[in-house]
Amino acid sequence: MQVLVIGSGYVGLVAAACFAEAGHQVLGVDVDAAKVATLSRGESPIFEPGLDDLLRKHLASGALRFATDLRAGIALADAAFICVGTPQSEDGSADMKYVLAVAGQIGEAMALRPREAPPLLVVDKSTVPVGTAARVHAGIAAHTDRAFEVVSNPEFLREGSAIGDFLEPDRVVVGCRTDHAETVMKALYQPFLDRSGGKWFRMDPPSAELTKYAANAMLALRIAFINEIANLAEDVGADIDHVKTAIGADHRIGPAFLNPGPGFGGSCFPKDLQALLKAGRENGHPLMSLATTVEANRIQKQVLLRKVKAHFGVKPGVPAPLQGRRFALWGLAFKANTDDIRESMALELIEGLLTLGAEVVVHDFAAMEAVKARLGAKVRYAETPLAACEGADALLIATEWSQYREADLEAVARALKARRVFDGRNLFRPEAMEARGWTYHSIGRRAVVAP
Repeated sequence: MQVLVIGSGYVGLVAAACFAEAGHQVLGVDVDAAKVATLSRGESPIFEPGLDDLLRKHLASGALRFATDLRAGIALADAAFICVGTPQSEDGSADMKYVLAVAGQIGEAMALRPREAPPLLVVDKSTVPVGTAARVHAGIAAHTDRAFEVVSNPEFLREGSAIGDFLEPDRVVVGCRTDHAETVMKALYQPFLDRSGGKWFRMDPPSAELTKYAANAMLALRIAFINEIANLAEDVGADIDHVKTAIGADHRIGPAFLNPGPGFGGSCFPKDLQALLKAGRENGHPLMSLATTVEANRIQKQVLLRKVKAHFGVKPGVPAPLQGRRFALWGLAFKANTDDIRESMALELIEGLLTLGAEVVVHDFAAMEAVKARLGAKVRYAETPLAACEGADALLIATEWSQYREADLEAVARALKARRVFDGRNLFRPEAMEARGWTYHSIGRRAVVAP
């Protein structure tokens, strides 16, 4: 099939590469000419495991091309996917200006399609509020009398494993009104469903739009809940690892998203939760559990800083109480296997330490350049995890890169001034750290303090 993917951000690039992998002919469109040139060379502007390989493979095969003008593909397209950004507005709602601008451009370009052509499927792939399909339809219809239909097809991709999620989905959600639309969408996605055995859900567009927000809200609620239970576990002498394993064995609950940590971040959860809260308020249904989730996460993102302040005896009102202290920070991205630092807990931790007068030396396997662009010389940048630890008073772990879990802790101990770790990802067991003479603070488990 002929597929047009408008927008070459995270969702658009993954969709374009994976549709090409399924055997479809794909044209990716972006208004940024420099980005299009970079992509046409097979170079991805984002870090996502497996994406570069797919881009190069299908650029070489001819199944994937990039252009700056959507008119280049509108005449022959079976489906046009809108994958542009929906940034958060000041009031918390999703800013729809880019989506609606694309709708207008599609409407104007529809004149290039033969009148006898089958209806073009215009697919909302961006995360959008309920009612967007109708707004996009109106935006296109204002410029054309050619046949088209607007479909809602939310994405459920996890940064760091997006290629696998797209190629082997556990479900595909399609909000459409006609059998024709479902037939085209099934033809696009059937290769993926055949591989994964995933489920197909057809529904109306508003239900599909709400499904995306509801899914992210539920996952965020689980994260906030287990973090609060973990904090309580520390206070009462319980071990959150035992607790989460036991409750996760209940088939009604399951083990997913029950790993305690320093709060959620990234491009989706914070923004989507605010948009859903705004929708609730506008419709007279305040989402109280969701509001509590957002507040609990705001507090949780300070958990490592609170532990550092308690350990070093920081008192309120004392200026620069950590002056002369150096901290090594492992991890800057909001999660492993991505370079995304949006809403990253690590950034808040850095700002907190700097405010207290500390020096911070950072390391990450993918997000260093993004942090340099944001923080500049406020912190020092280490080429290796071990180099970050040289002369530091303590090591802080903010991102769960597997390489950190496999680090040579004896070499780390020799680099640090003292065997101190504040572990926001529970990479190590307290008993093992205690046996090696470490002072070790983690989330939801007893603290170990070296004699």
